[in-house]
Amino acid sequence: MHAIKRERFEALVAYTRVSNILAQELEWYESDDKILLATIVIDYENQFSVVIFGRDDKQRYRCIDVIPSFKRQAYAKKSMLRKTKKILENNSNTFPQGDEKGNNINLFEPLIKTSTKLNPHFEEVRNHNTFSSAREIITEIMNYYVDIDGNFIEQFQTTGFDSRLWELYLFAYLTEESFDLDRTHNAPDFLVAKGDRKIAIEAVTVQATQNKKETTSILKDNEQNIVRSRDYMSIKFGSALYSKLKKEYWKKEHVNNNPLIFAIADFHEEQSMLWTSPALISYLYGIEHDHSCSEDGTLAIKRIKIDVHKYQDKKIPSGFFFTKDAEHISAVLFSATGTITKFTRMGRIAGFGDLSIKSVYFGTCHDHNPNAALPNRFFFEINEEYKETWGTGVSIFHNPQALHPISPDIFPSVAHHHYIDGQIVSTIPSFHPYSGQTIDIEVTK
Repeated sequence: MHAIKRERFEALVAYTRVSNILAQELEWYESDDKILLATIVIDYENQFSVVIFGRDDKQRYRCIDVIPSFKRQAYAKKSMLRKTKKILENNSNTFPQGDEKGNNINLFEPLIKTSTKLNPHFEEVRNHNTFSSAREIITEIMNYYVDIDGNFIEQFQTTGFDSRLWELYLFAYLTEESFDLDRTHNAPDFLVAKGDRKIAIEAVTVQATQNKKETTSILKDNEQNIVRSRDYMSIKFGSALYSKLKKEYWKKEHVNNNPLIFAIADFHEEQSMLWTSPALISYLYGIEHDHSCSEDGTLAIKRIKIDVHKYQDKKIPSGFFFTKDAEHISAVLFSATGTITKFTRMGRIAGFGDLSIKSVYFGTCHDHNPNAALPNRFFFEINEEYKETWGTGVSIFHNPQALHPISPDIFPSVAHHHYIDGQIVSTIPSFHPYSGQTIDIEVTK
């Protein structure tokens, strides 16, 4: 057994851990053959214990032994080494629990043998070495993911790669936030709980338009294009959110009288998430903000009300949260980082994949200077010191009209935005990226 980082242990065990255990993990171990994991914990009585994990028949790490209670941490470690050595001597690779159901999911084994029908992004992730860390961490996550609809693999490999990846990202993030997940309902996608507080969450994605005349990328080179991109993307966000609103999930028995969140991501064109998020804010609240700086550098914010968004022959009212039936939507969750490169970085942090590949992550992030009009820039090398969580980059936009508001403390690691007296008031983590790109460099000898 050798010591491993907490990040690797979390990537392997987080999805099977019971959220209400009153103990703190202190050390993490993995056997050289990756058959066993172990952690040393301390409880509220200052007693040290050992928890040992092995894979079940579904390749999920499950608790197979607990060794209590030691007065010293060193004694617990010695006991762990003796016990795991004995277990490994039995030459067992799996440890059936008796409750495994269904077949193992091999997400990267094509169900369709005709390559022309496979999603090109899926093909790239499946075949390219720079995505090895993403493949490995996704494979581990899929050991725990419940495919309610029965078509996750087929859609991930063909027409729904981005949508299914976004669902998988939400699964990882919600687990990280220590929610208990109920995956027994077809819709909405997630029913989560902390104690007696339940929240329903539906995944939403903005997809490519079918109108070829609209597919020209609208970038923000000048003032006119800024307005066009705002209105164009507001209509795109509005179409996706309104389609979900019409499904009236709040009428379902397991959703009724609980908060309901729409979790949205934009995949409508390559790298669109780098520039479209301001349009979502404008559409949700029906406002935008202009800024100016006085001679002493003080930032002044001016609120501008938006009534409609119009692009070409399309026109929609602004202010999603103030439309009919939107009071049933407690908040909209958004992230520009829930892409395949997120899985690449999180996999790299956890020690998955080809570690000879070098990666850098750069982009724009929130500037906490109260007089800052523009975001900061960041640049990180993905190495042993680099830290990131699944929640890094997530924003939750709260509905001021919500029938069932949510408390920010139930999502403690992310940015929260409230509409108060006509202004958006935000609480932002110390590092909050707005957009970013990851570049992988495959080093060859």
